[in-house]
Amino acid sequence: MTDIEKVVLIQPRHAGRILGKAAGTPYTLMRLASMLPQDVPVEIWDENLGPLNFARLTPRTLVGISSMTLTIDGARDIAGRARARGCQVVVGGVHATLVPEEVEEWADAVVVGEAYHTWNRIVEDFAKGSLQPRYVDEAWENLDHLAPISDRVIHEVKEHRDYWTPSLEMTRGCPRDCSFCTAIRVSGKIMRHRPIDQIVDEIERRKLKRFFLTDDNFGLNFRTHPAYIEELFRTLEKVPLNAWTAQAEMMIGQFPDMLEMARRAHMDKFFVGFESINPDNRRELGGKTKGQISDMQRVVRNIHAKGLGVVGLFVVGFDHDTVDVFKNTWDFIRETEFDSVSVTTLTPFPGTPQRAELIKQNRLLPNVPWRHYDTAHTTFTPALMTAEQLREGYDWLCKQVYSSRSIVQRGYRAWRRFPIQRARAKAFSSFSTDIGYRKAYAFRAI
Repeated sequence: MTDIEKVVLIQPRHAGRILGKAAGTPYTLMRLASMLPQDVPVEIWDENLGPLNFARLTPRTLVGISSMTLTIDGARDIAGRARARGCQVVVGGVHATLVPEEVEEWADAVVVGEAYHTWNRIVEDFAKGSLQPRYVDEAWENLDHLAPISDRVIHEVKEHRDYWTPSLEMTRGCPRDCSFCTAIRVSGKIMRHRPIDQIVDEIERRKLKRFFLTDDNFGLNFRTHPAYIEELFRTLEKVPLNAWTAQAEMMIGQFPDMLEMARRAHMDKFFVGFESINPDNRRELGGKTKGQISDMQRVVRNIHAKGLGVVGLFVVGFDHDTVDVFKNTWDFIRETEFDSVSVTTLTPFPGTPQRAELIKQNRLLPNVPWRHYDTAHTTFTPALMTAEQLREGYDWLCKQVYSSRSIVQRGYRAWRRFPIQRARAKAFSSFSTDIGYRKAYAFRAI
């Protein structure tokens, strides 16, 4: 492909550097870069690490941008500056998949879907001067066929130097159809699994000792694919890892044997989507939880009993929530021994049933920029309170949850559960998740 000088893949800025490092590696871009032929030069630019050097772009540079909804405004600015240098720009990611017609207004090409079937065709079309306005993945890719993260990409991305937490993927998809979630619309409802030997190979070549699993609902595999999970845990038990974390739902508390295997496989904690303590909201949660407080507390105890931590994930602002939800959620958090907590405000992302219903009812707030779709801003009028009450209640809840006293209490409680021989190694992870969530809330423009 001699007509291509290079491919530059860009991640727009979100939080920037935190104490000298960005939060998580640009894993999607690492995957796309690894799919390119070796004779096509590729660079990965992460705006979270610092300003981008647009002077290095030429008309023979293909620029690819992957963006979430909250970073799409920044992606548009990057595209404009790149096109001013004569580049053609292709944009993919969650937002482009959900609302491609919007992105087509300012990008040369838009990718709908995962790009596994279209990415190399995009590069070939660019080389021939025949880039199309839209590329659509018509089917979900079997993860057996994914190109492994290449050695040149591992060398390109200095993840141990520049990032706090390396990202990794083992499974993709989620059959839960929560009304507010984009996962099923972006990754499909059928669980797909990477071959375990490929996972181990990637861990070893990237020299990972800890990582965050990006899978939308890894824990659901306890029920749907137990043989795969058992083999995975037995294999990872032999790998010299320090810690890793994964996302799950409450049902993992029903599988004590697998929780024990997870601990032996060096897992540190689960991020569990409890979502809402209001049982009236269960219809919007896709079957993940019934909102019964006693069930939630039992799950936390069961996970702790196996030596694993629990990060409780909660959302406020559902249609059955009143102003009481903030104090009730805080009381529940105080009474339950979570290791860390994430509280977010319901956000009607593009392409979700939640957003469609709010549009139908004329409840979206006007003139809200996409950068405020960060789960910390109020973007709509709730059913049983005002938008201002949601905004003020959420602020109050965050100030309780992320006060220094609360973070220290939860962190110390988590740290003291570890055996004395592991206490020093676990000191950072016992406090870092809460600190990260507090900083994420603080980034919100008041």
